Amino acid sequence: MSSTWHILGAGSLGSLWACRLARAGKAVRLILRDGQRLQAYQQAGGLTLVEQDHARMYAIPAETAEGDGPIHRLLLACKAYDAAPAVARLAPRLAADAEIVLLQNGLGSQDEVADQAPLARCIFASSTEGAFSESDWRVRFAGQGFNWLGDPGYPGVPQWFDDLHAAGIPAQWSVDILTRLWRKLALNCAINPLTVLHDCQNGGLLGHLDEIDSLCAELGELLRQCGQPKAADDLGEEVQRVILATAANYSSMYQDVRAGRRTEVHYLLGHACRAAERHGMALPQLEHLHQRLVDNLRARGLPCA
Repeated sequence: MSSTWHILGAGSLGSLWACRLARAGKAVRLILRDGQRLQAYQQAGGLTLVEQDHARMYAIPAETAEGDGPIHRLLLACKAYDAAPAVARLAPRLAADAEIVLLQNGLGSQDEVADQAPLARCIFASSTEGAFSESDWRVRFAGQGFNWLGDPGYPGVPQWFDDLHAAGIPAQWSVDILTRLWRKLALNCAINPLTVLHDCQNGGLLGHLDEIDSLCAELGELLRQCGQPKAADDLGEEVQRVILATAANYSSMYQDVRAGRRTEVHYLLGHACRAAERHGMALPQLEHLHQRLVDNLRARGLPCA
């Protein structure tokens, strides 16, 4: 198996992983959207990572999806709604033993990717690392965090996992990765939509704790019904801890809306509501929140699915 890391998604997290892997001497290749983006990247000369105000450029090779050569290992670091279409474009290049690391928010896109690449091993990832793009091809490492990776269908640790430690990427192999993904989904459902609807930083939600408590109660019911009781433990308390710890931050959904970008509502709140419907659960607070958010997005002319 090739040791090359193909990375699709040169946004904040994709660039952060690419730069650290390249710095550690690992073979990395970026996969960019089209020839125009590839030309712009080549003119820039590479990716720049800023850490504690120290900037360093990494001249990482790049190509488009139509490039040559098989792909054995793919880090998919794009938005959830772009994941399956991206893998569909790459399907002709995926080797029989391909492994795909999925770094998407929410739930649902993982199954969509698996449908497009039924022979590939899909490894789910959950990250709390902070990074943001300062400009094209320049990303700032914003804060320490952690990464959990796991495969619900096969618990064996992949051979390349030590690459992450060598690159200084804090990571752990998790046999209960779905619990982590459901927990993160619940946290996002309790925080992100309300920051959009109340037009506030995360800390502004401290004035809406009754609403958050009601949501967390319903989300806890949903998690338990979906076979994830550990993900429901002390959910309300953790939501408040996250709000306090990130009080000055704007949620990713808030930032997407303010920038006029499509949100990942379909894979966050939408996924939770669809799961409730499948289980025949009536969760009025959650359903009402979803409808309010959909109405808000429609009013802004943004996609609501």
